[in-house]
Amino acid sequence: MTSSFRSSTLTLIGTGLAIAAVLATPAARAASAQEVKAQKTAEIPVCSKNLGAIAVIEPENHWWSSYQLESPAALIKLFVNRSRCFTLLDRGKGLAAAQGERDLAASGELRGRSNIGKGQMRAADYVLVPDLINANSNAGGNAIGGLLGGLVGGNAGAVLGGINMKKKSADVLLTVTDVRSSEQLAMAEGHASKTDLGWGGAGSLWTGSHFGSAGASGYSNTEVGQVITLAYLQAYSDLVAELGGLPANASAANVQQAVSMTRPGRLFTNAQGKGVVRDLDPGMLLYPTGQKQGVMWEVEDELGNKGWVSSSLVELAR
Repeated sequence: MTSSFRSSTLTLIGTGLAIAAVLATPAARAASAQEVKAQKTAEIPVCSKNLGAIAVIEPENHWWSSYQLESPAALIKLFVNRSRCFTLLDRGKGLAAAQGERDLAASGELRGRSNIGKGQMRAADYVLVPDLINANSNAGGNAIGGLLGGLVGGNAGAVLGGINMKKKSADVLLTVTDVRSSEQLAMAEGHASKTDLGWGGAGSLWTGSHFGSAGASGYSNTEVGQVITLAYLQAYSDLVAELGGLPANASAANVQQAVSMTRPGRLFTNAQGKGVVRDLDPGMLLYPTGQKQGVMWEVEDELGNKGWVSSSLVELAR
């Protein structure tokens, strides 16, 4: 072997070893993680039209405290905001602060023409609840912990299922409920595991993703948080696909609010006040059909009788 050939061979081997060393560094692994992050962020669905107003509500069991995480509500709000599928309403700290401003207005402390008062808040059409089916930190290696977690359920189940953190996985649930009818319109599950992160070390998969500013930093800088994030992302994507058939106007699509009689009156057969169906007593509940002619409303009583009543005799049922 010539000296020049041996020199070239050693140079190639040295270069290969140098490249391998670079790929093994945390910086290179972080770069790989950034690619995974960009890909996953791009998967958040973007809607072509607004589907209504939605409020993200925390589940009652507070399962996230078992994993030293923040409420997942902040995480889901970030998904909702980026997807542009809903108008996001604040029913948490923001609502409390808004109510404080209204209390100041009611007490006369605010400047004149501040334009803060009753009848201004937008109603939520839907509520979205993020929950956790199971977060088993040893999926497969801790059968007893997983079994107890499944049997006990709730927050206690999450704690028992999280014993011996070795191979992290998460199964999450998102539920959308119509606030007017209380119907559960959609329910989507999401699953993710440590292998879905795309590389061996958790590192900084979601660094620079605005999770910290959204109050969800734990889902960015902890391994279990990142796994739960990916699971929720899958669930939210499936959820949006399910909700494509929502009505353009959720308020108009629902039945009208019930009204109650404020004083004695009559249920008439037509809007001209002719033909009596029955007498109506104060406090009786009536259900508007949506048909109106002047001050006369078409309603049904609790026995199924349909007719017309003067709107001056009713008020919204409380």
